[in-house]
Amino acid sequence: MPRGMKVLVSIVMLLLWGGQAAHAHESVVLIANPSANPGNMTRETVRAIFAMRQRTLPNGEAAHVFVLPDKHPLHERFTKEILGVYPHQLRLSWDRLVFSGTGQAPNEVGSIEEMRQRVASTPGGLGYLEKGAVDDSVSVFAVE
Repeated sequence: MPRGMKVLVSIVMLLLWGGQAAHAHESVVLIANPSANPGNMTRETVRAIFAMRQRTLPNGEAAHVFVLPDKHPLHERFTKEILGVYPHQLRLSWDRLVFSGTGQAPNEVGSIEEMRQRVASTPGGLGYLEKGAVDDSVSVFAVE
């Protein structure tokens, strides 16, 4: 392959890789049903709600938590970046609640679209999306 062609192929590959890398690092945001007044929530509050230890949102409304499957890349990013725990740690806390009879696991959804729809249609619904996947059907909470 001529040198010029190698350089062109290298540039194209870098551009493709850079585009994927930029998309892969899109912000994960906490979303809620529009009935919840958007605002701020502390990381500790979000962690308690998603660990199913706190059953209400800051406004007093009952929380209905939605999550993607444990192995879903967005779920892994959410647990690590927002909650500061690994997905398996979160799963262990849910399993303890379920097996001890003191609580329940969150509602699992199968896709990003289902996450948005279920949170949007459930009063007290709480979940997460990539920032680019947010639309007017849900509110965004800032995590402090």
